[in-house]
Amino acid sequence: MTEPEDIAARVWNSSVAEHWQGPEAREHLGTAVLEQYKLCVEMADRVSARRNLNNTFFLSLNSLVATGVVSAGGARADKAPMWLLIAGLVILLTQCAAWFTLIRSYRQLNTAKWAVIGAIEERLPLYAYSRGEWEILGKGSDRRKYVQLSQVEQWVPWIFAASYLCGGIAIAVR
Repeated sequence: MTEPEDIAARVWNSSVAEHWQGPEAREHLGTAVLEQYKLCVEMADRVSARRNLNNTFFLSLNSLVATGVVSAGGARADKAPMWLLIAGLVILLTQCAAWFTLIRSYRQLNTAKWAVIGAIEERLPLYAYSRGEWEILGKGSDRRKYVQLSQVEQWVPWIFAASYLCGGIAIAVR
């Protein structure tokens, strides 16, 4: 992770401040900073919403494929064609890998967005998120105060993958 000072140096456009002299110009600059801050917080929230839709999509898709493989295999899975079981297992495991990768990507994206929000808060009267809320939550390191959703949700695709592998092995050894 990049240090907060490095982020601030990358976020702030120092040439803008040089051109905004006088109280009226500084007020306009302050308004612009606040508007950009609101936009950044909104965009971080939208990433979280997209991540939730992503999870719903993969949960539904996994359920659909698993149901389809089981239904196509008939009442006795051990009598289903082996190619069908292997194909279903490969599809499901590939979906789990993609699901995990997307969760991780969304987590990385939001981590960057919240770092930028923290840099903007350096120029605002309050540190609502970067020092306020995040400090109260123990910076995500104290599980008694806060368990990060993105850490928990990363386990879900692995649990599904392990279940599929166990099911596939159980069917194969019968």
